[in-house]
Amino acid sequence: MGRRKVVHVLEDDTGAVIVQTAPGKVVTHRGGSITLPCRYHHEPENTDPARIRIKWTKVTDALQFEDVFVALGREQRVFGSYKGRVFLEQAGPGDASVIIQNVTLEDYGRFECEVTNDMEDDTGFVNLDLEGVVFPYYPREGRYKLNYHQGEDACKQQDAILASHSQLHKAWLEGLDWCNAGWLEDGSVQYPISHPRDQCGRKDTPAGVRNYGYRHKEDERYDAFCFTSKLNGKVYFLKRFKKVNYAEAVKACIREGSAVAKVGQLYAAWKFQLLDRCEAGWLEDGSIRYPIVNPRSRCGGSQPGVRHLGFPDKKFRLYGVFCFQKNKDETAGGTVMTKSPTDSLTKQKSSSSMATNATRGN
Repeated sequence: MGRRKVVHVLEDDTGAVIVQTAPGKVVTHRGGSITLPCRYHHEPENTDPARIRIKWTKVTDALQFEDVFVALGREQRVFGSYKGRVFLEQAGPGDASVIIQNVTLEDYGRFECEVTNDMEDDTGFVNLDLEGVVFPYYPREGRYKLNYHQGEDACKQQDAILASHSQLHKAWLEGLDWCNAGWLEDGSVQYPISHPRDQCGRKDTPAGVRNYGYRHKEDERYDAFCFTSKLNGKVYFLKRFKKVNYAEAVKACIREGSAVAKVGQLYAAWKFQLLDRCEAGWLEDGSIRYPIVNPRSRCGGSQPGVRHLGFPDKKFRLYGVFCFQKNKDETAGGTVMTKSPTDSLTKQKSSSSMATNATRGN
């Protein structure tokens, strides 16, 4: 911690450029800033810096590449959604590291650093991970109603993205137990079982993440596993003397200068704000849920988690409402990092045990 570790991707004594990147991964959260470390040198070291091209790309699971940043001498260009957010760190000669500000959920994944000197080049890879929470999702229409693209859209509508296998596996290690299979971002269908039972993962088999493999993205239908991270605002339960129906809930949040919270926002508030409320409330998708950090008697069971009471008739006046209010200062990108990424990682108070049975009530 506090020291940047580097690994030689390729060593060559013929005059080739040699790129060094951080092994493993760097970690931040949505809205944060992070350095993707990459350094280079030449053998022999007599190359004109103005002839060095630095290029960063995002690698997708389909092994396709999305341009992020390119620099040639003093000329620089940033692409797509990274405009205004990606800059060279410029920590000295041979530094090809970039800083990403105001990190988004979509930034999660694998980045390639390529350094080119005339006819020679070398590449290294950096994995960007996000602190966050995985949650299963299905719509009002019921379970196993989403093809891959609908699952992807459903997560986005709830302020999340489809989870990766590594994110789901981490959630399982922290205790996530869910009996319905769901899409992941790579097109596979999986589900985590911490406590195998007869009708859920088979009682005589070990706990683990069950994998149906890669399924047909258009024709087959499952639930979805979504991933979200830290909020650029806060979720709160709106205190009212009377219960409200869905339409009244929407108007009540708007009067507060807020909006009805999305499912992903409630999970993020439970994880990062430690939001704990023993009263059920409407969410944007018409579901009724409530977050429990400290389980107690007559409050949703013995484990922490976000309880789900289903999708009642929107005319029912039986519940409160959870509202979401954005931060007034939208520049929540945090301090730009000029040292090793490990120097500035945010530590959260919530323990890994909080993920246990995070979605009890299914």
